[in-house]
Amino acid sequence: MRKQHSIAEARSNLPKLVREAESGEPIELTRRGESVAVLIGRKQYARLATHARRFSEAWNEFTEEVELSELAIDPDEIFNDVRDSRAGRDVGL
Repeated sequence: MRKQHSIAEARSNLPKLVREAESGEPIELTRRGESVAVLIGRKQYARLATHARRFSEAWNEFTEEVELSELAIDPDEIFNDVRDSRAGRDVGL
């Protein structure tokens, strides 16, 4: 993010910040120094919302185009070192 403003600052300067967002400048809003929201213009929002899709939609499209069995992917080989194979800790239940 380029510009940051606290929510208190944003309250005082909302018309100015809205104009900046309309012109394409995203405005990051913070609360106690932590980022909590982003103010963007309607055109940018529409562009993002139009291209957004659910993972399930993307997965279905992918599996229609690609035959997974032909990829010769071995999940055990790919994910072999991802998870620690040692037993977990005893939580005393």
